[in-house]
Amino acid sequence: MKRCLTVWLALALAACATTGAGQSNEDISPEAASGFALHTSQNAQRHMAAAATTQAAEAGRWVLRHGGSAADATIVMGIMLTLTEPQSSGIGGGAFLLHYDPKSQAVEAYDGRETAPETATANQFQNTDGTPKAFFDAMVGGLSVGVPGQIRLFEQVHKAHGKLPWKTLFEPTIQRAEKGFPLSERLYALLSTDRFLAADPNAGPYFYLPSGEPKPVGTLLVNPALADTLRQIAEHGADTFYTGPIAEDIIKTVRNARNSRGRMSLKDLAQYQSKARSALCRPYRKWRVCTMPPPTSGGVTTLQILGHLEAFDSARVGADTPDAIHLYAESSRLAYADRGLYLADPDFVPVPVDALLNRVYLRSRSKHINPAKSMGVATPGRVGNAHEKRSPDQSLELPSTTHVVAADEQGRVVSMTASIEQAFGAHLMVRGFLLNNELTDFSFVPEKDGRPIANRVQGGKRPRSSMSPTLVFNQKTGAFHLAIGSPGGSRIIGYVTRALLGILDGGLDVQAAISRPNVTNRNGRTELESFPGYEAWTERMKAQLEALGHKVLIRDLNSGLHVILRNGDSWIGGADPRREGAALGD
Repeated sequence: MKRCLTVWLALALAACATTGAGQSNEDISPEAASGFALHTSQNAQRHMAAAATTQAAEAGRWVLRHGGSAADATIVMGIMLTLTEPQSSGIGGGAFLLHYDPKSQAVEAYDGRETAPETATANQFQNTDGTPKAFFDAMVGGLSVGVPGQIRLFEQVHKAHGKLPWKTLFEPTIQRAEKGFPLSERLYALLSTDRFLAADPNAGPYFYLPSGEPKPVGTLLVNPALADTLRQIAEHGADTFYTGPIAEDIIKTVRNARNSRGRMSLKDLAQYQSKARSALCRPYRKWRVCTMPPPTSGGVTTLQILGHLEAFDSARVGADTPDAIHLYAESSRLAYADRGLYLADPDFVPVPVDALLNRVYLRSRSKHINPAKSMGVATPGRVGNAHEKRSPDQSLELPSTTHVVAADEQGRVVSMTASIEQAFGAHLMVRGFLLNNELTDFSFVPEKDGRPIANRVQGGKRPRSSMSPTLVFNQKTGAFHLAIGSPGGSRIIGYVTRALLGILDGGLDVQAAISRPNVTNRNGRTELESFPGYEAWTERMKAQLEALGHKVLIRDLNSGLHVILRNGDSWIGGADPRREGAALGD
């Protein structure tokens, strides 16, 4: 199928509504995006794959065409993104993955999140005087690198759900790495603004000219070192990554990093295991929404937002009215307040997931939402006595990451979010791939007011995330409906939840739901996306929300939503126009 490669969607939403403040509102109109061509969803009968680069989506479709499973397609796309979207994810990072099999009706969750080295300490991101380090001082170098989890995750998922040989899934990226891929406009823009990567002895010559300028758009980036690394993993399995020469080079790079020396050891690498966890599935209106449990906060927080909003009439408030955005933002405040206090790695900290998602609790929290006035900053709810023993965490989580979705001919579906955290991770390249800086997702401060922070650094612990891979089913029939996820740091939750609301409550087309302006609230300002062609709508919405008491910020909100929806016997795929990817199927 041919896909429109233009970058913005002219979106039409119908209906008018009246705000709680008595102001009229017109929904987004097609005229608002005058001058922008359509970025259309894709339809297929047999299978579908979507990823943030066309090369990755093509590799996923290639696997599906050759009888591979949705798991196989996800793995091949994740490997290809190591090469073609190196700033966002790759084998030097980790991932969270949901798998659905219609035959067994099982939804399985896989945790490939990075871990802190055993010798990590609670104060490692503090200065000698006890103050937190500046973020970029902590990020660049070896101290921020967590034990990578993606290859172990892929091995675990392939053993459970793979159809094609393990080796086959590495071939497309090996070939592309040896032949080269053209440096894209988006990658060029990120290289142009990065202050640290050119200094790395491996990444600098790969991405930059001797003058210090990024290589021009269209330059073929040839990566024989990555091809060799992948060939070894393909031939000998995941152990080759976690022991032996590759592992030794990772440790050497981390422990001898120029900016800060890391603490990871060969033992840390050799002991790493990805984990099968129980997916979180809860009802939302006529749907069953399944997502990831902790250590990511994305699943619980998404389900909390949806749970709060069940108390309100979605048909009355509409999809993009001030009423709808106000209620969504207020619900987000409540959920993010709970997120900061309660959510962390459950292997280290008790996380009251069931209590936080209890319908009585959520209904009691929704009573704090006033349809006519913003509550301002929300406080966490009381769940047991944990609120008396902990302090909230406000640690940074910056917007890199990637998301892929795949569906095969047998109806199996995968939704996976993967990351190396900040763009270009720790800015350390080893054997052709970049290492993550995921440890900066921990709180830099281990305690506040004498009470510990749940997401503090501890040896062997997985830092809290916001990654939110999600699957939705018809609650009555059990039939699969859609798979979704996004990059975007701590705003991932907002991107995914707002798109879900647009599709499930607003009845929006997949592409319309992910291509309209984003809106987020992380228990502070309500953020409206500065979106080409929608300036008038955004300014009008800003004024209407401010009348309801919101503090509003208009800014860039760079999501990367990818969706697959089941429509009868067909698959519908959507790719976020803010990225360079595609949804491809047959």
